[in-house]
Amino acid sequence: MRWLLLTLAIFLIFYTVSSHEFAIDGTVLELDESNFDSIISTFDYVFVDFYAPWCGHCKRLAPELDVAAPILSGLKEPIVIAKVNADKFTRLAIKYDINGFPTLKLFMHGVPIEYEGPRKADLLVRYLKKFVAPNVSVLDSDSAISNFMEAAGTYFPIFVGFGLNESMISNLAIKYKKKAWFSVAKDFLEDIMVLYDFDKVPALVSRHVNYDEHSIFYGPFEDEFLEDFIKQNLLPLALPINYDTLKLLKDDDRKIVLTIVEDEAAEKSKKLIKLLKAAASANRDFVFGYVGIKQWEEFADTFEANKKTKLPKMVVWDGDEEYLSVIGSDSIEEEDQASQITQFLQGYREGRTVKKRIGGPSLIGFINSLIGIRSVYLIVFVVAIIMLLQTVNKEDDEPLRVGTRDEADYDGSSAPQAEGREPYRLGDKED
Repeated sequence: MRWLLLTLAIFLIFYTVSSHEFAIDGTVLELDESNFDSIISTFDYVFVDFYAPWCGHCKRLAPELDVAAPILSGLKEPIVIAKVNADKFTRLAIKYDINGFPTLKLFMHGVPIEYEGPRKADLLVRYLKKFVAPNVSVLDSDSAISNFMEAAGTYFPIFVGFGLNESMISNLAIKYKKKAWFSVAKDFLEDIMVLYDFDKVPALVSRHVNYDEHSIFYGPFEDEFLEDFIKQNLLPLALPINYDTLKLLKDDDRKIVLTIVEDEAAEKSKKLIKLLKAAASANRDFVFGYVGIKQWEEFADTFEANKKTKLPKMVVWDGDEEYLSVIGSDSIEEEDQASQITQFLQGYREGRTVKKRIGGPSLIGFINSLIGIRSVYLIVFVVAIIMLLQTVNKEDDEPLRVGTRDEADYDGSSAPQAEGREPYRLGDKED
């Protein structure tokens, strides 16, 4: 009995110390190589910011994480926010393939997944709440449907199955959980059918609140057809291209029909975007995107589009280093643009194209803003070599003495090479 009491006392002491050490108190935990594994194994959901003290993006992110931490720790399924100085603890940086700052990962039951969502506190909270939500939410009333829509927010597409059994979409909901909300509505009134614009059941409704878009799928409700519908509706019909939306394209293997305009906000551009949406609806094997030179001049310039170019300009981009121009259809006149878009797509499908590589003088700006940890190490190494060479040169510059000669073979003819440029690719890091 005495041994039993002693064992129990030791257990209680150990449990108390462990609980105190890893308490969820709403603060951002500071991790290092000594406690990282313990934290990851203790909590089911840990959101980790791999940062560097000198990184400007990291400094701007830190206060957002401070705001989000107490909200996420108070969830029914709490999410702990932690951070690691990956510039100092390089073993962790190498283990988790940290190539840029900040790199954000969500550890779900110890398994890391890359986080590529928003970074403002309120949006970050909404984004992360999805990962602890049910794979498929079951909605049993009109108010439950409204509450689900409100909680889901506007960042992700939302799929609601009306009159569908949960099991019919559960596997796909698990597969695409990182990219969309999924639910099934069991009981609802006719007003809901009017509100969500479907006239019979079963029906799967897709909504993109941010883009004011929705689609209806009436079957057949087999995995192959359901998945095609879901994949086609993960992105809006016409996607504005910016730093955040480029990340959404990374896992999509479709070619990108990219339209470059002078200003996305101009009325003539808005009319063209409507035509692009109509073309996208009829050509689901492409992703349709658009960018304004006024909104992102550097990106447009990589496709040889600038203020002197005849705009709008259309190309087909592979999402990496190459794009195709369609002979005779690379620019769009203001009259009858719908027909010109059709001719462009037809020309592409018939192979009347010219292959080009993206490039341009503005790409150095991308490189400066997307520098990674390995690049930092390379720069440090190069600086060290330069300092060493300067030291050697100083020694060589000393006056020659009788009986000695300068054996340096430098003739002053070499010139520094032009700084190299790299194309902008999907998934590049920020810092």
